[in-house]
Amino acid sequence: MDKKQLILDAALRLFVEFGFHDTPTSKIAKEAGVANGTLFYFFPTKDDLVKALYIDLKTKMGGCVAESISEEMELKEILRGFYKTSLTWALDHQPEFTFLEQFNNSPYARSIAKVEMDIYTRPLLSLLQNGIDEGKLKHMDADLIYAIVSGHTFGVHKYLSGKTFLREEAEQVMDETFDLIWKLISF
Repeated sequence: MDKKQLILDAALRLFVEFGFHDTPTSKIAKEAGVANGTLFYFFPTKDDLVKALYIDLKTKMGGCVAESISEEMELKEILRGFYKTSLTWALDHQPEFTFLEQFNNSPYARSIAKVEMDIYTRPLLSLLQNGIDEGKLKHMDADLIYAIVSGHTFGVHKYLSGKTFLREEAEQVMDETFDLIWKLISF
């Protein structure tokens, strides 16, 4: 494994366990088995490391979600695929999802340029806007619908990860909660 990835992996473990504020870069370098200078070679500041880890994880999660949907699918099935794949990824990657949640609820979220954030949200927002324009979704701001779906995703993840479920039971919860979301946002 290359040193940059070792640093990202160590940062993930430590940020999830201790938070951003209580994780000094020296601790990350030690956990990664690299010199402090090596960490700063790849990430000039701790903020750069936090943002790079966020972008890395969003890219991995986004790739997984993108593989589960196709343009030939109906809007409802695309949104179901987005929702269920996001939840499945989150359940299978608990530390990564915990980090994303920490990031989204921290001042770091405001530090990511809108252009960088748009890479991850633009395709879904565009899909939602098309659904609104075609009369399939309620006439609300696409950003609001995105917030509703995302909020439910985080909430259902918290519910599923807080209990013990067989995979089939978790799938049933995902289907039932998606149906609730669909009723909320569609005509």
